[in-house]
Amino acid sequence: MKRAAAVHDLAGFGKCALTIVMPVLSAAGIECCPVPTAVLSSHTGGLPGVTCRDLTEEISGFAKQWKNLGIPFDALYSGYLSSPAQAGEVRSLFRELKGKDTVVMVDPVMGDNGRLYRNISPEMADRMKTICREADILIPNVTEACFLLGREYPQEGCGEALAKELLKSLCDLGPRQVVLTGVSAGKDMVGAAAWNGKTGEFCSAYSKREEGVFHGTGDLFASVLLSAVLRGFPLQKALEEAVEFTSLCIRRTLEEGIDPVMGVAFEDCLPRLMEDLHPLWKG
Repeated sequence: MKRAAAVHDLAGFGKCALTIVMPVLSAAGIECCPVPTAVLSSHTGGLPGVTCRDLTEEISGFAKQWKNLGIPFDALYSGYLSSPAQAGEVRSLFRELKGKDTVVMVDPVMGDNGRLYRNISPEMADRMKTICREADILIPNVTEACFLLGREYPQEGCGEALAKELLKSLCDLGPRQVVLTGVSAGKDMVGAAAWNGKTGEFCSAYSKREEGVFHGTGDLFASVLLSAVLRGFPLQKALEEAVEFTSLCIRRTLEEGIDPVMGVAFEDCLPRLMEDLHPLWKG
């Protein structure tokens, strides 16, 4: 069985981070070992009264015990980090637990729509670069890519020409492969593009654009992508699987009339993911 360590926060309500990562990886037949960076009563995207317990000081303990136990990991996957101190702890965890064939994937969760999230400081954005240098796969959205590169956010949107430019520049930070989300193909299509810095391969995948903000879709996309990579999918096929499944879950959310602030409705779609990715269920 494949095994991945997931370094993310845990929100009790509002699907995101570990409450998406764990079931998605499990549906693909991958053991998920969580490293909770914080525990929150809910996600922070528009829900008031959130309570939070920071777990920065516990991260090194996870890494130390797992290393002493000799637990092998096929992937190490980090997402939202709440402080510059956590960036240093996660970088250390990567170096402690990475094996010869371990895939390190970093989702540098910092902002969207041209702005940093309210609790992400410029210092945090700078520290995130140090983690990105450890990544085999880096998976930012367009906003995060621009902050990592010190570029102006393209208010007119990001098409494939700009995506290629951003992807190549991001590879110069150190990652072997970069996947950029929020790339447009015309007015009505949106998806992701990827660049393999080693082979020079460029690929992309798109689905119909749906209006609205759907919390958790970034975590959903990244988790499906990692699952497909660990299942041996080539980059193009992994990208297509992640885009198609994320789009399916968004459509399900709209069909059920669920308020997107509560999180994307992915649970009913997990059987589809099992059919696509689980070695015992693939058709």
